[in-house]
Amino acid sequence: MPFSLRLDPETEARIRRLTRATGRSKADVVREAVSRYAVEHEAPPAAGETAFDRLRPFLGVAPTGSADLSRRTHEKYRTLLRKKHGVRRPR
Repeated sequence: MPFSLRLDPETEARIRRLTRATGRSKADVVREAVSRYAVEHEAPPAAGETAFDRLRPFLGVAPTGSADLSRRTHEKYRTLLRKKHGVRRPR
């Protein structure tokens, strides 16, 4: 995916030198640098912590305003379709 950013001249020169010295593309050099930075700065998950534990702050119950949303859903769906398409039930 394309991504652009502004670099100061010194950083741009470092990247150019690294690409020449390693024979790799600018994208490869930047990708590796970001990966290394992430390894150093991201906090590892705590021992025994599950994915659910990490997502817990984002999970919850959303109020819907109604307590009977799951009742008669087939009937409600059929009614909505009839309204939308103006079709009557065959007899």
